[in-house]
Amino acid sequence: MFNNLFIFIVALFIVVRGATYASRYAISLAESFNLSKYTIGFIIVAVISVLPETFIAINSALEGIPSFGLGTLFGSNIADLTLIFAIIVFLTGRSLKIESKILKNHVVFPFVLLLPIVLGLNGHFSRLEGLALIIAGGVFYYMALRDGTSHAITPADQTNRSKSFSLLLVSMVVLLVSSHFVVTSATDLAAYLGINPIIIGMFVVSLGTTMPELFFSLKSVMKKDDSLAVGDILGTVLADATIVVGILALINPFYFPVKIVYVTGVFMVIASLILFRLMKTGHALTRTEAYLLLAFWLFFVLVEYIVNVTI
Repeated sequence: MFNNLFIFIVALFIVVRGATYASRYAISLAESFNLSKYTIGFIIVAVISVLPETFIAINSALEGIPSFGLGTLFGSNIADLTLIFAIIVFLTGRSLKIESKILKNHVVFPFVLLLPIVLGLNGHFSRLEGLALIIAGGVFYYMALRDGTSHAITPADQTNRSKSFSLLLVSMVVLLVSSHFVVTSATDLAAYLGINPIIIGMFVVSLGTTMPELFFSLKSVMKKDDSLAVGDILGTVLADATIVVGILALINPFYFPVKIVYVTGVFMVIASLILFRLMKTGHALTRTEAYLLLAFWLFFVLVEYIVNVTI
C-alpha cells in the first residue's frame, strides 16, 4: 500500500510540474503568433493546462477504467469553476476583473458544457458522440481564436519560438509517462482501500490536475493580467468537457455509471451558470462571491460523498 501511495504522490507531483512548465513554454510560443492575452489564456495555455487530465483520461481508457478518467475530468472542471476562482481571489486580496469579451461567451458556454451531459444520459459514449464533442469544442475554440487577435503582444524571435516548441514537446512527454503511473497507482490504491477508483479520480487526482491552472492564474493576476487567468481556467474547462471526453470516446467507446452524468455533470453545468452570473455583477468577482463559490464546491463534495460512499 505504501509503495502505491508513494508512486501515486510522486507521479501526480511530476504531472503538476510538467504541466506548469508546459504552460510557460506555451505562452512564449503563443506570443510569437501575435495573439491577445485573453486568446493565449483561453486557447493556447488552456490546451496545455488540460494535458494532465487528457493523458490521465487516455491512460485510464487504455487500462480499461475510462470512468476513472471521466470522473477526473468532471471533478477538475467543478473545482476550476468554483474552488480555483475562490482561491485566486482570496490569495490576491482583490476582486477579479472580468473582460466584456468573456461575458459575451456566457450564454453559449454553459450549453457547450451541457452537451456531454445530454449525450451521456444513457451511460455510454460512442465514437460518433465523441466526434460530435470534439467538433463542438473545436468550433467554440475557433470562434474565440477568430476574435482574439486584437491587443496583440510583441512577437518573439524565431530562435525563442524553436526553443519554446522543443521544451514544450519534452514537457508533454514527461506528462504522458507520469500520467500512466498516476492511473495505475491510483487504481491499486483504491483496490487496497476498498473504494471506487472514481472517488480518487474525482477528489484527489482532479485537484492535483487543477494546480497548473491555479499557479498560472495566480501569477497572471498578480501581474494584473486578469483576462489571461480567466481565459486559462475557462478554456481548460471547455476542453475537458468536450475535446478530451471526445478523444476518450474515440479511443475506446465506453460505458460508465450514469450518476457521473446526473450528479457530477449537472453540478458542472450549474457551477458554470453560477460563475457567469456572479461575474456579470459589476464585471468582477468579489471576495463575497468567492465565498459563495467555495460553499458550492463544499456542497458538491458532500453530495458526491453521499452518492458514492454512503449509498
